[in-house]
Amino acid sequence: QVQLVESGGGLVQAGGSLRLSCAASGHTSSNITMSWFRQAPGAEREFIAAIRWIRGKIFYADALKDRFTISKDNAKNMLYLQMNSLKSEDTAVYYCAARKDSSEIFYVSAKEYDYWGQGTQVTVSS
Repeated sequence: QVQLVESGGGLVQAGGSLRLSCAASGHTSSNITMSWFRQAPGAEREFIAAIRWIRGKIFYADALKDRFTISKDNAKNMLYLQMNSLKSEDTAVYYCAARKDSSEIFYVSAKEYDYWGQGTQVTVSS
């Protein structure tokens, strides 16, 4: 089992930056992949980025890789998402997710993930 708790959301002006955090607990020493997703009202849950918890390999959604950066601190069991040059269309609930994974494939579909946090709201005002 992996427990995830996001924080760091809020209201930010367009062009600003925000860093989201996700505290992980439980079986984080195993082969897992940690990811960030977001979901805007009326939209499907969208993949942002993923990172291998042990090996650190990273994968991004093409549309977001220039502005968003995923990182982790294994010693603190923390996952981060740095978001820069924010736009109104970035407004969404942001989730961290974990997948038990020993393969080399990065999964971008939300249904492939086993554990989810409760989400944190990010609102970008224009």
